[in-house]
Amino acid sequence: MRELRLIARQRQKLVGQLASEKNRLHKVLVDSGIRLGVVVSDVHGQSARAMIKALIANKAPHEVLEFATRRLKAGREELFDALQGELTDSHRFVLDELMRHIEEIEQRIARFDQRLLAGLKSEHNWLALLQTLPGIDLIGAAMLLVEIGTDMDAFGSADRLASWVGICPGNNESAGKRKSGRVRKGNAYVRRLLCEFAHAASRTTSAFKAKFQSLFVRRGYKRSIVALGHKMLRTIFFMFKRREYYRDCATDYEALSVQRNAARWIKALTRFGFIKPTEA
Repeated sequence: MRELRLIARQRQKLVGQLASEKNRLHKVLVDSGIRLGVVVSDVHGQSARAMIKALIANKAPHEVLEFATRRLKAGREELFDALQGELTDSHRFVLDELMRHIEEIEQRIARFDQRLLAGLKSEHNWLALLQTLPGIDLIGAAMLLVEIGTDMDAFGSADRLASWVGICPGNNESAGKRKSGRVRKGNAYVRRLLCEFAHAASRTTSAFKAKFQSLFVRRGYKRSIVALGHKMLRTIFFMFKRREYYRDCATDYEALSVQRNAARWIKALTRFGFIKPTEA
């Protein structure tokens, strides 16, 4: 696990570099008057990136619009207005260099992912178990697994695990007044992962979303994310301890899946003759 932990931590650093480079590219676009980030939710999505590359290639705005797909919510007029700017040769040079670096880092991250998952082939059951928790994907599960392992007896309790990670807030009260709520020092890599998981889980249909919304009103965004990450870590501890997948107390995922896919399933069953049209 130590070698895989090294790979996971270096990957986290690469992700941080990637985010920095993407922010730099966005700032250069803003400096040139290109307001693509205002009308497009993700400047580095497939369509937006193709449009930026077209701008780097010195194509006219109406030619750049050809790379916009129907998936973009913004209309063609909005996109055309957003592409009106003064893109100089210096801007294009910097954008080109940043884009090359971004794609290079993305390729490196992909190689790190491949090496990490190859080293965890024997742990596929634990990876599948972690992915039942809202907000955790395959790579996130792999990176968390190499940090905390699968033997929860090494920590003893969920509170000790949270203390080791450093995600349990300190309790400093006097005369009923709370003086400090800072998190303790601990494993910064796991803490960062948990905050990412909490951010994703807060947008899912689950009990974690309701928990986040109740905390957000009283404690604000950052503290709510930390508290939600703490709750998710405790949940992971008991999942590993009992070797049970996650069961949400507020959402029946099987019923939700049937509700979303019933029409498509019935149509497919009818087309292949498993049920008659009158039965559907």
